[in-house]
Amino acid sequence: MLQPDKEFLIKLAHTKMPFGKYEGRYLIELPEHYVVWYHNKGFPKGKLGEMLETVYTLKLNGLENLIRNIQKNFPEK
Repeated sequence: MLQPDKEFLIKLAHTKMPFGKYEGRYLIELPEHYVVWYHNKGFPKGKLGEMLETVYTLKLNGLENLIRNIQKNFPEK
């Protein structure tokens, strides 16, 4: 089970998709069907995969506002 820390969540809140159809879009703003597709296909290796897996879990549990609140309260430096 993922146990993201504060710094991880802040970084996640400001990370954008680096490639593909949704390049440049914040990970939390990716369409649910796209994140589910990654869940079924397998998340990429490394930090991006961890973040996408966290986004999947957040969307699954209706917690997207957690990340949106972080975006507001912890602006990008």
